[in-house]
Amino acid sequence: MNHRDRQILCGLFLSKFDQEGLAYLGFEGFTEAFNTLGYSLQARPASIKNYRDEFDPYFPNPRKGWHKRPLRAHCQHVLNAYKDADIEQIGELIKDFLMPIREVESIPEVKRVLNIHDADASSSFAKRLITGKAAEEYFAANYSAMQEFSGLTLTNTTGWGCGFDFKLAHPGSESFCAVEVKGLRTRCGQIQLTELEHDMAEALRERYFLVLVRNFVEEPFHTVINNPTDCAIKFTKVERKEIRLSWTANVGE
Repeated sequence: MNHRDRQILCGLFLSKFDQEGLAYLGFEGFTEAFNTLGYSLQARPASIKNYRDEFDPYFPNPRKGWHKRPLRAHCQHVLNAYKDADIEQIGELIKDFLMPIREVESIPEVKRVLNIHDADASSSFAKRLITGKAAEEYFAANYSAMQEFSGLTLTNTTGWGCGFDFKLAHPGSESFCAVEVKGLRTRCGQIQLTELEHDMAEALRERYFLVLVRNFVEEPFHTVINNPTDCAIKFTKVERKEIRLSWTANVGE
């Protein structure tokens, strides 16, 4: 499935399953779904809405959609392939391509043992997209228009485990600044730095930036914070002690 087909499938899912589809993915409303799915798929939020509206005449829902416009060929292809699929079949496919490495708790057998409800898993999925993939893709799409990063080249470091999500530098320069991106569902809320992120922020100081992408439920906007460990935002150190159990066995010859 190519990139455009994934966007189309999200539109079909929201059209076919409507409010039930929103709940399955853990979204509070369509605006949040358009914003989160759009940025996560490197598309405009309006594109997801347009695909939903294009499919609306083909499914029972309270909207009229694009009832006077013939279905485009690439949308017809996706409709033919998935029109008879149920909410779980399409919903799990969307979750898999948006977040291919999901927690083990998503496995049905594990969910039963740990007593994890579907509503909890759905809400957690939407939250992880907003605080992770959607916020990061928002930054990647908009960083060049941010005054602090104008003219810099972007390197995605989310998989490096280095304490920040992006490295930005002038072409050919060894000096760089680091950006950690955090997403918030609404305009305000709680954010958290890991120990490594906090250590890197203290080490890099003015070269470390925290970018908050806020308000996915309405219209996302961003706030850029330089040197976050020495600014108006005050972080409180939280220590957690964990007890880990293990089982040992002796193996004979």
